[in-house]
Amino acid sequence: MKRAIVFGATGGIGQAICNDLADAGWSLYLHCNSNFDAANIASQELMKKYPNQDFIPVKLNFATSDEELTNFVNNLLPVNAAVFAQGITKYGFLNDQKLSDIEKVMQVNLTVPVKLTKLLEPMLIKQNFSRIVYLGSVYGGQGSALEAVYSSTKAGLTRFTQAYAREVASTNLTVNVIAPGAVNTEMNAMFSKETLQEVRDEIPAGRLAEGNDISFWVKTLLDKRSGYCTGQTIYITGGWLV
Repeated sequence: MKRAIVFGATGGIGQAICNDLADAGWSLYLHCNSNFDAANIASQELMKKYPNQDFIPVKLNFATSDEELTNFVNNLLPVNAAVFAQGITKYGFLNDQKLSDIEKVMQVNLTVPVKLTKLLEPMLIKQNFSRIVYLGSVYGGQGSALEAVYSSTKAGLTRFTQAYAREVASTNLTVNVIAPGAVNTEMNAMFSKETLQEVRDEIPAGRLAEGNDISFWVKTLLDKRSGYCTGQTIYITGGWLV
C-alpha cells in the first residue's frame, strides 16, 4: 500500500491534493495544525469513497519542540511520500511586523518542513520509491513587496530542494517544489475584490488558480513514473510573473 502524509490537508490546496491522491490510490495521513474536526471529517468522507484505503487524521502544531516533532514522526506508519501544503503569510511592511510574527512565518514555511524532512528521510528511503513535494510560491522566484519574509521562505524551499535532491537522488527519493501563483484560497481572501480583479487582469490565463490546478501537478510528481524529475521548482501560475 502506498501512503502519503499531507501537511496542511485542511487548507484549500491541501484538500484538493488529498482528493486527487486518494483518487490515484494513495492512503493518506491528513495533517492539521489545530482544526482536527475538519481533518477527521475529511478522512471519514474519503474512507466512504475509497474503502480499501486508509485515511488517518493527525494533528501537529508546527510551533513545537524538536522532541515533539521527533515523537510525531516516530509514531507514523511507513510512508513513501510527504507533501508540505501548509503555509502562512503576514502581509505588511517588514518594519511594522512583530519579531514573533517573522519567526512564525519562518518556522511554519521553512524551518519545520526542513526538520521534518530530516526526520522522515530514514523512513522514506526504505521504500521502493519515495517522494517529497513542497508547496512553494511564485514569490520564491519574484519577491513580493509587503511579503518579504514569506518570499524569503519560499525562495529558501527552492534552494533547499535543489541541494537536498542531490543528496538523496541515488535512493529513489525525489524532492521537488510546486510553486503556484495566485490561488483562489482563504490566504488571498484578505484582499479586496478590486485588488483580486487587478491580479486577474495581470494573469495571462485570465483567472486565479483553483486548488485542483495545483493538486494535479502534486499527483503527477508522486507518480512512480516521475522518478527522473528531482530538484526542480515547477511554476504553476497561468503565465503570471514568470
